[in-house]
Amino acid sequence: MSGAGCTRWGRGTPCRERWGGSGISCFSPHLEAPLCGAVLQLLLPRGSCVSVPRNRRLKYISLAVLVVQNASLILSIRYVRTLPGERFFATTAVVMAELLKGATCLVLIFLQKQGSVKQFALLLYDAVVVQYMDTLKLAVPSLIYTLQNNLQYVAISNLPAATFQVTYQLKILTTAVFSVLMLRKSLSRLQWVSLVLLFAGVAVVQVEQGQAGGGSNPGAARQSYAVGLVAVVVSCLSSGFAGVYFEKILKGSSASVWLRNVQLGIFGTLLGLLGMWWAEGAAVAAQGFFHGYSPLVWGVILNQAFGGLLVAVVVKYADNILKGFATSLSIVASTVASMYLFGFRLHPPFALGAGLVIGAVYMYSLPKAGPPLGPRQEPTALPPLGKEPSEPGYPPKLACKEKGS
Repeated sequence: MSGAGCTRWGRGTPCRERWGGSGISCFSPHLEAPLCGAVLQLLLPRGSCVSVPRNRRLKYISLAVLVVQNASLILSIRYVRTLPGERFFATTAVVMAELLKGATCLVLIFLQKQGSVKQFALLLYDAVVVQYMDTLKLAVPSLIYTLQNNLQYVAISNLPAATFQVTYQLKILTTAVFSVLMLRKSLSRLQWVSLVLLFAGVAVVQVEQGQAGGGSNPGAARQSYAVGLVAVVVSCLSSGFAGVYFEKILKGSSASVWLRNVQLGIFGTLLGLLGMWWAEGAAVAAQGFFHGYSPLVWGVILNQAFGGLLVAVVVKYADNILKGFATSLSIVASTVASMYLFGFRLHPPFALGAGLVIGAVYMYSLPKAGPPLGPRQEPTALPPLGKEPSEPGYPPKLACKEKGS
């Protein structure tokens, strides 16, 4: 392991990467960001040392997976929602995605407990029932995530995929603003400039699309550009607030990400069923829960349910710059695919606005300037979620935990 560094892990020390061979990543599919030391302490026994070698080929594979997942979900939802014939109920798809995600996280927790049914049951009972106040705190972000997932279906059903992909990057702006207001985070000057460029790019795209009538394919019926725009803006606002609120709850918590997602899934399923009853209850009762479902619809649901978990597996090889680059490439991929699949017309103002957004996303992902190289200080607190330690002195190659730490 020539050239490998070693990080001594203790309480409150941030983790940079997934543990090699464990099959488990300290990652939240909701936040799309690594979590830190508390989960590491649960997963790694004392005295253990896990090598995490950097592999250029795996970084490129990770980039491809991130791009495909980002673009395919939006394109597939747009495709199935604009097909002729009876539409499936979006509210039922949201409920099914929550059920599948929750079931997957339960399986991961069971594997963490090495197949012990007793330990698995005790953990769930303690986390959900005994510490019920802790569980109830997740009702707020779960409600917002459920609303956001439903709004995404509304937005993609009414907006071209490329327009949605560009506009949805406003979630970076809303997350940054809520982080500054609620968590007292500081942004670099470059990040503030990137946020201004992001807003300008989205504004240019909206002006151009509004004048072009949305640029939707002529055969797509029952579409309203205004409804789609309102839905995506509210979705961005809810995404930013829920992500920061969820981060605030997780700080100082020792619960694993999978357990938190199970708790979110409990509320998400219940709230999703409530929303389904309120919005489409009579239609679902008359036509059935799985009305309009096809293999393509099931593909969308599986992509939505497992996409975040798949990203969690590959994100160990992806730093913030790579993730920002993946988002930019997914915008390009969605635009090109929309031209062939949906007859989307690319006009110069849209290209200008999308270019500004792509550049802004990449600029925002660049690391802050770090201090000069020198003796590394052990961090005393978890870093903000959504950011990886990029300062010099964090050896990325080897993660260890010493006895007595």
